[in-house]
Amino acid sequence: MPFDHNDHYHRLLLRHVPRNCGVALDVGCGTGQFARRLADLGMEVDAIDPSEEAIAEARALSGRIAGDRSPHFQHADVTEVELSKGHYDFISCLASIHHMPFDAVAALRDALAPGGVLVILGCYPEKTRLDWAWSLAAVPVNAVARLAVAVRDKLRPVSAATGRERVKAPVRQPVMPLLQIRREAAVLLPGCSIRRLLFWRYLLVFRNNG
Repeated sequence: MPFDHNDHYHRLLLRHVPRNCGVALDVGCGTGQFARRLADLGMEVDAIDPSEEAIAEARALSGRIAGDRSPHFQHADVTEVELSKGHYDFISCLASIHHMPFDAVAALRDALAPGGVLVILGCYPEKTRLDWAWSLAAVPVNAVARLAVAVRDKLRPVSAATGRERVKAPVRQPVMPLLQIRREAAVLLPGCSIRRLLFWRYLLVFRNNG
């Protein structure tokens, strides 16, 4: 039954978009769902993903969006792209930071404009008793959410977008424990906040106050 943990947290991430945000970057955009939500807010959006298949699907799904509201999709590895320093008001990275060295966040940090915000929806492996306790708590909630989404999808008409067979993003298991993520983030993203989320995720928020 369909229930996407990353999609579930879109609203939470959007709460951190700064006011008067003009330019955004979505790293690891997949088929572009979150990038399109950012574009719907009226900002210019660059979206990058290393999967050529995902980018092709993102462009196809976004073809129905008129004018400049469609994100600018790029097939690329963000660690090999030279990002303009101080350019973006908002940078999002959804379940993709564990596909690259964690110190890649330094380039994202430097690409933020003054007052810009970086949000990372990250994954981590269960290593401690607390990790396993959160996982155990998430299991029944996850089952109920999956059932609710399946019922909702059966009741609503199938649109052209939802009727497409979804491209599956490359999957890689996270290896960096949350404790290590906190330690490295404290050095690379001083002043950031990290909180554990229910569905096997954490939320990192960093604001460029420089």
